Amino acid sequence: EMGLSTFMCPPKKGWWTKIQRSDSGRGFYLPGLAPVSFCEDDKGGDDCQTLIQLFVNRLDSVESVLPYEYDVFDFCKDDNERRPSENLGQVLFGERIETSPYKFSFKKDEKCKKLCTKTYVKGKTEDKNMLDFLKRGMQLNYQHHWIVDNMPVTWCYDVEDSQKYCNPGFPIGCLVTVDGRAKDACVINSEFNKKNTFYVFNHVDIKLTYHNGEGEGWRGARLVAATLEPKSINNADADKPTCEGPPMEVPVEFNSDVKITYTYTVSFEYTMCLVNSIVHRSIQVFSLTNNHFLIHSIMNSLVIVLFLSGMVAMIMLRTLHKDIARYNQVDQEDAQEESGWKQVHGDVFRPPRKGMLLSVFLGQGTQIFIMTFITLFLACLGFLSPANRGALMTCSVVLWVLLGTPAGYVSARLYKTFGGEKWKTNVLLTALLCPGIVFADFFLMNLILWVEGSSAAIPFGTLVAILALWFGISVPLTFIGAYFGFKKPAIEQPVRTNQIPRQIPEQSFFTKPVPGIVMGGILPFGCIFIQLFFILNSIWSHQMYYMFGFLFLVFIILLITCSEATILLCYFHLCAEDYHWWWRSFLTSGFTAVYLFVYAVHYFFSKLQIVGAASTILYFGYTSIMVLIFFLFTGTIGFFSCFWFVNKIYSVVKVD
Repeated sequence: EMGLSTFMCPPKKGWWTKIQRSDSGRGFYLPGLAPVSFCEDDKGGDDCQTLIQLFVNRLDSVESVLPYEYDVFDFCKDDNERRPSENLGQVLFGERIETSPYKFSFKKDEKCKKLCTKTYVKGKTEDKNMLDFLKRGMQLNYQHHWIVDNMPVTWCYDVEDSQKYCNPGFPIGCLVTVDGRAKDACVINSEFNKKNTFYVFNHVDIKLTYHNGEGEGWRGARLVAATLEPKSINNADADKPTCEGPPMEVPVEFNSDVKITYTYTVSFEYTMCLVNSIVHRSIQVFSLTNNHFLIHSIMNSLVIVLFLSGMVAMIMLRTLHKDIARYNQVDQEDAQEESGWKQVHGDVFRPPRKGMLLSVFLGQGTQIFIMTFITLFLACLGFLSPANRGALMTCSVVLWVLLGTPAGYVSARLYKTFGGEKWKTNVLLTALLCPGIVFADFFLMNLILWVEGSSAAIPFGTLVAILALWFGISVPLTFIGAYFGFKKPAIEQPVRTNQIPRQIPEQSFFTKPVPGIVMGGILPFGCIFIQLFFILNSIWSHQMYYMFGFLFLVFIILLITCSEATILLCYFHLCAEDYHWWWRSFLTSGFTAVYLFVYAVHYFFSKLQIVGAASTILYFGYTSIMVLIFFLFTGTIGFFSCFWFVNKIYSVVKVD
């Protein structure tokens, strides 16, 4: 809970002085965050704009998964309404940015300017439905999301202990219930006290903060902050509003005509503190993110990694070293009888059951792993900043499509190593199984969005484009990768496999498959669950996510933790002479996805106030897609780390 004022005027010299002295005119701008220069009416030009356009995005709510377009709520429309071109990521995320009637001239203050008046006549079914929809939006606390110069327009208000809370959106209105309890935004104003009444925010005070570019290498001025304060005002004269008067009440019962006049006030404020405006634009957006627990979560994750690394090092350097030295004794008469993991050397590389399915999962997991790594790496460099809307999702989809070749190669190579011969079935399942499950789930969710009339519904043309990318690019690339995978010889194992399988001795409770798999996912999940909270907040509570540096670090920690936890459990099972490690290594780290699902259920009931069957189905439908992708991702990490470990230890022992 932090306001923008924390960053407005740095009190001390030092690093800030260095920034002030830098040549910001030739400075480095984060992609998607470069500002526009503005001038007054008589000083405009090609490199300096005079008109400031406010854009509106979809409206969403923490109580509903269904977002809606701005026009659906019957607000004032732009006479020359147009949409900026949207990329694939914006369409998939349901963003619907369009122009608004809010247009300002730079440094020209406006007071109580009227936009339009909406009249709802009693007895007209169309007006009743429109007003009911508006009231339903206020009841579910739907939020506006406005954009000025690619910056979110923020609503900052006081909370406890003289703290300021800034929200990158503001509600369309609020409700005082029948029992007199104020809901959501109605709490912050004591005038909203009439029972069983809606209060619509039909007026906004907008403040645009700017800094001049004199001496900084650029002409004009740049906006560095955009804030507003929503108000509810019932103007006595709709034609000549004064923006004074009692709140604009909308009764629950539609017993009389209702007139709502929308107005706004805009003011410009100069600031001397923000010398290097691009730094403050970045800070201003970043400050909207609640990041209280970030450092603690990273430290906790590092402690877990150090603990696991110590365990693995102890096994590698002490236990394994002793085992190998004992197994490789030259004088076999003095050597002790074989026990532990060497006993199963003739069965440890026996092909697993359902090898076809395992190879398909590993091919898809490899595709997801490479896609995730490249996407996070680019995001850390700033190329996929959320200010460049839709770039993150677009990059992920394009990378996934182009990475069909490694998926086909890995799947085919492992399937051949398992002794499989049905290569056509293998490559088809690799190309179609997991993407088909995701697309089927996505399509069903989209049908619900279509039925509900939500703006998040993907247009039919976009669905066709996604299918074209899938079947036109991804599937052929998967076939190409599989061709090269099958052309290669099977992976050579360090020891021969016996013809007759060895009997597995009775296992203790902790070395049985299910308890081992369940325990294996706890530590990797412990490394990510704090970061997971921020990710779920960005998805379902509509908060911007900018902490890609932290996320990439957690990604590396997750990679290490999954690998080490799987290697540890694999070693314990081999010492217990249980050689069925293929599927177990995949499921041990993959079980982290089950904990992810459990946490998502907990988040749904404890943090969200989602109501309605459609929103609930959508939440768990999209969560299922996320869990499946995470299952393949973590399972693949665990399998290949364990595969490397088993090959390593059996390649250094002497086998008669």
